[in-house]
Amino acid sequence: MATFEELVAEGDAVPLDGWDFSWFEGRATEERPSWGYARLIGQRSSTVDSMLDVQTGGGEVLATIPSAPATLAATESWPPNLAVARRNLEPLGGKVYEAPDEGPLPFPDASFELVVSRLPTVTIWPEIARVLRPGGSYLSQQVGAGTMRELTDFMMGPQPVSQIRSTDRAREEAEAAGLTVVDLRHESLRAEFFDVGAVVHFLRKVLWTVPGFTVEGYRDRLRVMHEHIAEHGSFVAHSQRFLIEARREA
Repeated sequence: MATFEELVAEGDAVPLDGWDFSWFEGRATEERPSWGYARLIGQRSSTVDSMLDVQTGGGEVLATIPSAPATLAATESWPPNLAVARRNLEPLGGKVYEAPDEGPLPFPDASFELVVSRLPTVTIWPEIARVLRPGGSYLSQQVGAGTMRELTDFMMGPQPVSQIRSTDRAREEAEAAGLTVVDLRHESLRAEFFDVGAVVHFLRKVLWTVPGFTVEGYRDRLRVMHEHIAEHGSFVAHSQRFLIEARREA
């Protein structure tokens, strides 16, 4: 059985490029939302002639669509992800553009019939509304307020739950940008970590869970986490997800 130091070192060495979570197989699990985001965008992609994926990561989810529209584009801000996304989306004829998460989007007004985004760090609603064609839709799966709070509190002590990622705020900001919210769903999903190495990799990859996380800065709490998992078999937390669809009226 691996030691605490071995597990931590392993989790600290995993590359962070892309959004492929296959490394966690057998080491951590997370329930998936019932709406099936990848399936939804796959269905929608066959009904439009232009589509944009904002903050595509490595393009892993967008690459699963069964057929691509005539115009397929994606944006990404992190340079290591750009090469991964371009490689993943090339078979679909997709073009990947470097763009900051906070905008602006490098496209003319009314460029896309469908804009999608999975777990964006921030939603730039005015830019989304600007690049949507009249009658077009924005479909996004997002991180909800208080996601993984059990893990945050374990590592940092009790923290206030920000409402920046709440569904109410998402609706307000979409409507303020001139869009009509036609679907809004929220689910709380069980996540389970089976070794401290998985916790380390998760905290390095999902930066907002413990802002400023480093192994050295949190080694004492990681050791307590290791002991908790040894005693209880796992560490359980809950991710919060919501699906929002907002339409630009024709």
